[in-house]
Amino acid sequence: MQEAVLNIKDLKKYYGKGDGQVKALDGVTFDVYKGEMLVLLGPSGCGKSTLLNIIGGMDSPTSGQVLLSNIDITSFKDRELTTFRKEKIGFIFQFYNLLPDLTAIENVRLSMSGKDKEHKAEETLKLVGLGEDRWDHYPSQLSGGEQQRVSIARALVKNADIILCDEPTGALDDKTGRMILSLLQDIVRKQKQTMIIVTHTTPISQMANRIITLKDGKIKKEEVNQKPVDAQDIEW
Repeated sequence: MQEAVLNIKDLKKYYGKGDGQVKALDGVTFDVYKGEMLVLLGPSGCGKSTLLNIIGGMDSPTSGQVLLSNIDITSFKDRELTTFRKEKIGFIFQFYNLLPDLTAIENVRLSMSGKDKEHKAEETLKLVGLGEDRWDHYPSQLSGGEQQRVSIARALVKNADIILCDEPTGALDDKTGRMILSLLQDIVRKQKQTMIIVTHTTPISQMANRIITLKDGKIKKEEVNQKPVDAQDIEW
């Protein structure tokens, strides 16, 4: 039996009141299993980014629970949420969110704690395929694909329980996007990393172990993909 590392229970997120109330999430329930790649699929406005932000402790629900390793993070205070985000969650964003005044390797080091930062940062940048000659470059001196590799390294280096990806290829051209998707898939397969990818691009779901389709704040469909496609072979 698969081990669930994350449990989403009857999650609701409402904005406004009365006739003007918007139900961004309206009773969403599902589990996430260790070592799987889960794609949250749906059009803009369906609630997928809201859901990702709540899972990552960057937003709070109106009601419901988010249990990570059986600990309910929706009960956390601000300080506890800060620690949770720092230690338990890796984030990969569409527009990279790198600090512009820090070099590539400094951006990776910043998300780390404990000893041996230098060695771990270097090893992780090698793992994501960023050449050593680029480590001391600032984000503005890197291509979009290189910046996203730094972003992935930053998420990986902390050994997070789950990596959350919000449209990770949305700002990249097709060729670079495929390279990044291949990298993410390799991380799940080889590192046994648990990963959730939010996207409105249906073909990306071909590489997932499981796909949850959202519509109007609710789960429309949940599918298990018995034969995930290699990222380089995705049919667009």
